[in-house]
Amino acid sequence: MKRKAIYPGTFDPITNGHSDIVKRAAKLFEHVIVAVAARSSKTPVFTLEKRVELATAVLADLGNVTVRGFEGLLAEFAKQCDTQVIVRGLRAVSDFEYEFQMAGMNRTLIPDIETIFLTPATEYTYISSSLVREIAALGGPIDDFVHPFVRVALCQKRC
Repeated sequence: MKRKAIYPGTFDPITNGHSDIVKRAAKLFEHVIVAVAARSSKTPVFTLEKRVELATAVLADLGNVTVRGFEGLLAEFAKQCDTQVIVRGLRAVSDFEYEFQMAGMNRTLIPDIETIFLTPATEYTYISSSLVREIAALGGPIDDFVHPFVRVALCQKRC
């Protein structure tokens, strides 16, 4: 059976930790859709279009990965994309409670789609988009946390 996975998030911006999760998922599934959420409780720094553009550039070398923006419920978008699996990243134990809750909600909304959790490489476990944005806004170095395309975009936005 061919399996297609979806990896949702706001990706504001996409970090090396996100990229690591996508690369891991790309080894496990025939196709991975990186689903960039338009709306969230957060106020994104980048527009949806820019976040899709950055993620597409960062992940361009992965032939079985596509990046798509979406609005509305992940459950509906996952069904539209005919996916069988939702991929979620766990950086630390502190992420687990929220992710576990979300997995339970998604199981109720879309019982035919499973959620799996992947962890990034150890060197990426402390990286978050919000920390990267804050460091960039304060003029700090972010080269170790994001792809060069993202660094340039953040500097244009914040520097």
